[in-house]
Amino acid sequence: MRISIGMNLQSGPWGGGNQFGHSMRSYFEQRGWSVYFDLDEPDLDIIVLTEPRSNLNSSAYSFKDIMDYLRYKNEKAIVVHRINECDERKGTTDVNDFLIKANRCADHTVFISSFLHNLFVKKEIFPTTSSVILNGGNTDLFDREGVKKKAFTGSLKLVTHHWGANWLKGFDIYQRLDKMLSEKKWSDRVSFTYIGSLPEEFRFTNATYIAPLSGNDLATELRRHHIYLTASRNEPAGMHHIEGALCGLPLFYIESGALPEYCDGFGISFTPQNFEQKLQEMIKNFDHWTKIMPFYPHTADKMCSEYFSLFDNLMENKEKILARRKLFLKTGFSKKTLYYLKNITKGIKTSAKMILEQK
Repeated sequence: MRISIGMNLQSGPWGGGNQFGHSMRSYFEQRGWSVYFDLDEPDLDIIVLTEPRSNLNSSAYSFKDIMDYLRYKNEKAIVVHRINECDERKGTTDVNDFLIKANRCADHTVFISSFLHNLFVKKEIFPTTSSVILNGGNTDLFDREGVKKKAFTGSLKLVTHHWGANWLKGFDIYQRLDKMLSEKKWSDRVSFTYIGSLPEEFRFTNATYIAPLSGNDLATELRRHHIYLTASRNEPAGMHHIEGALCGLPLFYIESGALPEYCDGFGISFTPQNFEQKLQEMIKNFDHWTKIMPFYPHTADKMCSEYFSLFDNLMENKEKILARRKLFLKTGFSKKTLYYLKNITKGIKTSAKMILEQK
């Protein structure tokens, strides 16, 4: 089998999508698949559109490039669009509409959280079948080695890390915690480390700042701490909290976006209104949560196995999918057509959670 993943893999500290690409390549190559990151191969079986914005460094090709490939090289390739972004995450206004437009080249859509799925499906414009496959972290790097050594000695070390420096990553809460550490009642109980990029002219006063890290360096630094904090707003999924959890750190997370979906049962949630109260609760119950962390489920192997099952199922139903695509291209986006398209593909099932849009 031949699969192309539409991203330019980066080395060093980078965003969560980059980790997805590395994990997928490793998993599929180990199972005998040929993995490409371009559209030069004339006989691709699966094309995965991951970043349709061709102006970004991570994008290997756009939805227009895929349509040209189907038109001029290989009309039988199956196209999967993985959606991992939204306007709500960074306060932009053009991303959602662009993703909707790019989705017209897809035969199936994967959302990386139910939060993201619900955000887009409410618009009732997706003609494809869709599923939700949650992100997973690399357990070869992010593991619980040394976790038992982190005995509570009276001061708990909180940590977070972000590649992006957008304010909505949670800097209002991180700044608030930094100010709280000026008070002895907090500084005697907790400390805070921030790893990654900062907004322009933003500086911490009491927290420890570390420049962006990746790989073993990042995992080693995370394991030096006790609790993973994330205050990121409207996260489509994120990888930062997953990596912290896989290193054995209980999660202290804001109730926003997909974070509850990924963190529930493995820590304590908070809102801006009850942050201090919930932090006290986390300190009090820290030992309880550390015992649960070995069961955190969101690994790269689990994620990749669900994509593997999805791709295998799509290939088994290839003729139905191609017939559906042909009808769609011929008749367009009318509600009658969309209703028919959904009904003729109801037999397509996957081991991932399949969600068919309802009209």
